[in-house]
Amino acid sequence: MDDLLRLTSERARRYRASVREQRAAPTIESLERLSLLGGPLPDGPTDAAEVLALLDDIGSPATTASAGGRYFGFVTGSSLPITLAANWLAGAWDQNAMYSVMSPVAAAVEDIALRWLLDVLALPEGAAGAFVTGATMANFTGLAAARHAVLQRAGWDVEADGLFGAPPVTVVVGQEAHATLFKALSLLGFGRDRVITVPADDQGRLRADAFPALEGPAILCLQAGNVNTGAFDSFTEVCPKAHDAGAWIHVDGAFGLWAAAAPARAHLTAGIAGADSWATDAHKWLNTPYDSGLAFVRDADSLRAAMATTAAYLPTSSQREPGHYTPESSRRARGIEVWAALRALGRSGIADLVERSCRHAARFAGALSRAGYAILNDVTLNQVLVSFGDPDTTRRIIAAIQTDGTCWCGGTVWQGQTAMRISVSSYATTEDDIERSLAAILHIAEEQRAR
Repeated sequence: MDDLLRLTSERARRYRASVREQRAAPTIESLERLSLLGGPLPDGPTDAAEVLALLDDIGSPATTASAGGRYFGFVTGSSLPITLAANWLAGAWDQNAMYSVMSPVAAAVEDIALRWLLDVLALPEGAAGAFVTGATMANFTGLAAARHAVLQRAGWDVEADGLFGAPPVTVVVGQEAHATLFKALSLLGFGRDRVITVPADDQGRLRADAFPALEGPAILCLQAGNVNTGAFDSFTEVCPKAHDAGAWIHVDGAFGLWAAAAPARAHLTAGIAGADSWATDAHKWLNTPYDSGLAFVRDADSLRAAMATTAAYLPTSSQREPGHYTPESSRRARGIEVWAALRALGRSGIADLVERSCRHAARFAGALSRAGYAILNDVTLNQVLVSFGDPDTTRRIIAAIQTDGTCWCGGTVWQGQTAMRISVSSYATTEDDIERSLAAILHIAEEQRAR
């Protein structure tokens, strides 16, 4: 065990030390070598050190450098050194975070981290929380609580009786809602195509003037940080209308919710505390390792009713039992990494991480705009959409940038326009990373347009 963990540490340290200079995406040759990890399952055991070496020697070169400073795809943050270290320690502990009797430390740390999260994100004190895999499951968790609450008000026990014969629930979403929100709605039995879609403006914000009249059980899904533009729905305008109609308000804030932690950006989240549930990712802007989603629900009883598990062999307790608030039962103690990030960064460190990312995004937008390329969004957060001209030229430039390897940016289509999307959310990104990336992007764009 000692020798193996020492070897693991050495290899992991070597990888993280070199990731800053690693290509943002692996080479074709590295990807082809992944086949060497396959073949028939061995008949007998293989030495653990040999297995580790095989995984590192073949696997490490085939990784994307998302832990480095020049990966700008999919709003992917790196993992802070302290969160990686906490991840290793929690892995060594090998705790099941379902019940406090199974892991007193996991339960206690979740309680502490939850209080700190509600504070730093400016959410209602006393709201319940769940540590889940990612924003998809965080949305699922918040919406499950919403389903319970709106049907309970209508006299229906959805956990006991399901949706067969239940009063219909009206679900309202914005035109630019994230795809994973629809996945969560479908998993909950609401269906992807039964929702009411409200038109969005040119930044993807739900239009408050187009908000529909609501009757009966209803759930409204709002957005904090559009995945393309970074825009926020107008919570101050829409939330009172929805609550007057008796609707539950859920906020998908996978990365945008963290704007509340940065004083210069907190105005974007004005009115967001008036919602009933919220979803976000710690592995986006808090820079914890995957996976680390977070769900918050104002009414703890609704979340517990939707998620609690009972059986004769399971313990009962007056304290918060983590397993009563999450879809999973057996699960890793991901709250330990969240606690470590919060404790290490503090309020000012979290604010700086968010603000620094936004400044980097503004630098990208300014330089690309001055070079004559169209910026398609108002860059108020960490997202930049740039068009290099016609769709074919833009797609060709994106492909060339990805092949070059200096940085990695993805493509998208925003309201009919093909664009490259730049997402900045990593603590590891420096000004030098931005300048190196800009130089590569501008050079490649000029070269491709010349063709």
